[in-house]
Parts: sequence; C-alpha cells; structure tokens
Amino acid sequence: MVRQTICMARLFVSIGSFLAFMAVAAGAFGTHALRDILTPKMLEVWQTGVNYHLIHAIAIILVASLIKEAPSKLQKAAGILFVTGVLVFSGSLYLLAATGTRWLGAITPLGGVCFLSGWLCLGLSSRTMR
Repeated sequence: MVRQTICMARLFVSIGSFLAFMAVAAGAFGTHALRDILTPKMLEVWQTGVNYHLIHAIAIILVASLIKEAPSKLQKAAGILFVTGVLVFSGSLYLLAATGTRWLGAITPLGGVCFLSGWLCLGLSSRTMR
C-alpha cells in the first residue's frame, strides 16, 4: 500500500510537471508564433486553454503532495480528472484555435466537467484527512 501511494504521488508529480512545462511552452508559442496568424478571438481561446492547463497542472502536483501525506481514492480520482480535464478542455481549445474546427467547442465543456469533478473530489477528500 505504501509503495503504491509513493508510486502514485511520483506519477502525479511527473505528469503535473510535464503538463506545466507544456503549458508554459504553449503560452510562449501562442504569444510569439501565433500572434500574427490567429485572429484576436482565437488567440484569446488559445490563452484560455493555456490558463486552465497551467492551473490544473499545478493542481495535479498538489494532489501528489496530498496523496503522499494522506492517501485516498478521492484524491486519486481528482488527479485523474484534472489530467483528463487538461487533455479534453485545453486540448480542444488549442485545436479549435489552431484549426478553426468549430465542433471541437462542443467537447470543451466535458473537460470543464472533469475540472469541476476533480475539485469536488479533492474537497470531499478533506473529510478523510488525519
């Protein structure tokens, strides 16, 4: 059990750090490479993806820290939901901004639901903390 907890914490730190790195890279890419290519509206869409991406990458690292101290299934669920949210929410916004494919906007809210569910799981996990 302890070994699994440490492995899960390490995994979430690794994923969160990688996603944070990618969020910073996406922000820089949007600012420098896409500034003259995208419309101001699509650049705003891109930036929204970056903002949520970075916030939730940090949240994943927070989950790793909490799992190491007082592991719970709700914390693990929160981490998985945050990762899924980044991929679906931010990923769909990046693709929407880059390609203009409007139907991608229809799946963005699913990522938002993942974020909301992750925060709910994280909050509920506090009830089991020592």
